[in-house]
Amino acid sequence: MNPTSLQQWLAHIERQHPHSIELGLDRVRKVAMRLQLDKPARKTIVVGGTNGKGSTIAFIEAIALAAGWRTGVYTSPHLLRYNERVRLDGREADDEALIAAFSAVETARGEVALTYFEYGTLAALWLMQRARLDLAVLEVGLGGRLDAVNIVASDVAVITTVDIDHTDWLGQDRESIGREKAGIARAWKPLVLGEKDPPSSVLQHAYGLGADTLRSGCDFFHEPVDASHWRWRDVRHALLLPVPRLVAPVQLANAATAITALRALRRRIPMAAYAQGIATAVLPGRLQRIDREGVEIWTDVAHNPQAARALAAWLTARPPVGRTLAVFAALNDKDVHAVVEALAGTVTDWYLAGLSVDGRSQDAATLARRLRGTVAADGRQYENVAQALAAASATATAEDRILVFGSFHTVAAALSAIGLSTPADSC
Repeated sequence: MNPTSLQQWLAHIERQHPHSIELGLDRVRKVAMRLQLDKPARKTIVVGGTNGKGSTIAFIEAIALAAGWRTGVYTSPHLLRYNERVRLDGREADDEALIAAFSAVETARGEVALTYFEYGTLAALWLMQRARLDLAVLEVGLGGRLDAVNIVASDVAVITTVDIDHTDWLGQDRESIGREKAGIARAWKPLVLGEKDPPSSVLQHAYGLGADTLRSGCDFFHEPVDASHWRWRDVRHALLLPVPRLVAPVQLANAATAITALRALRRRIPMAAYAQGIATAVLPGRLQRIDREGVEIWTDVAHNPQAARALAAWLTARPPVGRTLAVFAALNDKDVHAVVEALAGTVTDWYLAGLSVDGRSQDAATLARRLRGTVAADGRQYENVAQALAAASATATAEDRILVFGSFHTVAAALSAIGLSTPADSC
């Protein structure tokens, strides 16, 4: 087969490795050397962590673009189109660019079997290197130490948060997971930690390397000032900034982490660029509001206990006049019991939906059985997210709100059902 369209290429690369995930750097590093991918940009920031990666990257990108920097971003997964994963100067890579990149990777790999994510990472790096960027911002896909992105020698590494997720690959507790995520740190280079109490394994690894660790609540701080402003500060500087367009309370922590990462590059950024970037950064699927027929629909990709706790805090701080109707669908490897327990006091009615995803599918009946003992176990069951959303919408009034959450796949299905052609249509 000789792929000619982007969809054909994506289907092709899905078939080239027997496993969807196989951690390790040997394969991807070998192909990167053949492609002579030595540096994607003049400066590179790598962002890992359990939650908050996408938001932190959105803030970094928006500030850098406002400062006039040529900026490239690689993230995963996507919501509606693969093109979302690679942005150059704020624009998604088009089909032709991605096809050229995949073709280059295919030619270079020879006998090396690459996973879907490895193909995508190499293609993104290939595009970035040719774009002559000032800054590349790369999201770590899974863990850190053995993730394909970790072949890049970054100038600054970021670990947003560490919590329980992907336990089959990363370990059963925060210390084990933190040890894997700390693998993106580089000797004598800045490592920004976005939470006040990271696992000791992260700190031990960073100190052992001699990384210049910048820790939230210790080396940098964020605090609300009034309804419209907040303050970022460290021991030498302070910035008074507008409240982010991204609405969740946790976004102040993500914005502070982004600012610290950019300042660690030691390149001048005008104050106006910080303010503009913070005020304009958007990220689909993170408490994204969509108004339909007088009813608020909120979509959020929260899929692990830590993200669910943050979502619950936002729901509690912003109670509706009426009910909160939750459409929930999750992949079969997620701790759905803990996710629902975190949200138990904030949701009035539950609508459980099935998801069909290769190797990780879960129908609504199975989800309900796994939720036995929780308030969601007796929720209404639907074959898919579209049906569940339609049922919730049919009963909702203007005083109610609908929450759709549980995974990227859940949000993507909701956006498609609503009829949004791009994730940003409602931003």
